[in-house]
Amino acid sequence: MKVKFITFVVFLAMTYSKVFAGGFQLNEHNARAMAMGGAFTAISNDPSAIYFNGAGLTQLSGTNFILGSTLIAPVFSFRGVYPAVKEYDATKQSFFPTHFFASYRYNPDLAFGLGFTSPFGLGSKWDDNWVGKYLAIETSLQVFTISPVVAYKLTDQLSVSAALVYSFANVKISKKTPLTPFAGDAFTSLDGKDNSEWGYNLGLMYKPTDDLSFGVSFHSQIKYTFKGTATTTGSSQLASELPNGSASAGLTTPFNLAIGAAYRVLPELLLSADFQYVGWKSYDTLSITFTQQNMTVSSPRLYNNSYIIRFGAEYNLTEDLDLRAGIYYDKNPVKPEYVNPSLPEANRLGFSFGAGYKLTNNLSVNAAYLFIRNSQLTVTDSQESYTSGFSPFNGTYNAYANLIALDLSYSL
Repeated sequence: MKVKFITFVVFLAMTYSKVFAGGFQLNEHNARAMAMGGAFTAISNDPSAIYFNGAGLTQLSGTNFILGSTLIAPVFSFRGVYPAVKEYDATKQSFFPTHFFASYRYNPDLAFGLGFTSPFGLGSKWDDNWVGKYLAIETSLQVFTISPVVAYKLTDQLSVSAALVYSFANVKISKKTPLTPFAGDAFTSLDGKDNSEWGYNLGLMYKPTDDLSFGVSFHSQIKYTFKGTATTTGSSQLASELPNGSASAGLTTPFNLAIGAAYRVLPELLLSADFQYVGWKSYDTLSITFTQQNMTVSSPRLYNNSYIIRFGAEYNLTEDLDLRAGIYYDKNPVKPEYVNPSLPEANRLGFSFGAGYKLTNNLSVNAAYLFIRNSQLTVTDSQESYTSGFSPFNGTYNAYANLIALDLSYSL
């Protein structure tokens, strides 16, 4: 019976370890930046600089605010398990991460800011009895941050910034596990929260001329310890052996280093480019402790550091109307054999466009649309099992997402 319980918990731990995959990272915290493919590190001339590059706050005057939200509607499907070609569609869901930024220029050299963002989120939900029910049924994650920022202009060309990041988060995982040799499956739901963790952000902005700028921003890792409850229902014969009660797990979000350049090639046209390096290797091991059973199970992490390349453009069509467009490439951080249906990973392309309109001298509205397309990924040597024995979860994943962002900017 003890062996059966250990096997059960290992399956649960391996699924839990997939939660912080690359697809859960959100960079859409400003409609203007999203419309430009996220290539905003070297621009950062509105209050969203608090997230993208705090050093950009020294470009602003007075007091400024941005409030907005993004509709994210992902679509996932799986075809298999090989040699079968049946297609399974995940339940369609919508997510609405919200952002808020406020900045204040204290004097010509010193500026302050405060931001609220959700840098990690999203989730997936599959039918309770689909072919991959032992790998994932429902997975959701929400991470929130509050960031006070200080920016200082060292010279007319060079500014720097530092921010403290307070973060809180919650996660939910549900899946089934076979109870072989007993009949039926166990259904496990794991809910966890972390209400207080800390990190930091750093920024640098260098403008050798009025038309050319360079930016660097760094977002630190944040270590979370999720504490919550595991609830398992299954065979009454195993009730005392199934994981129930208090549980805890530690996870670390990756660092992000972004380097960007922006150049105004014409009075009306601004071009930008970013290279974002993401430290996914921070997930080397995940450990889950089940208090009631006095047991800790560890699962290895198999992600690699990855990168995102971004390009954007903004055209001032009239004094009040700006048009924007962008494109980016996001490199998959995990090898195909370790891809999991909790949020299928693949190389992805993003195509975006949008506009900003000045309603009054103080009030502007910005809107953006982003289409993300994952490369079709066929797995032929999966290390994931979809039966009680090791039966590789081979098949083909497809995914795409539609994102619509809208925000209001107000200046005093």
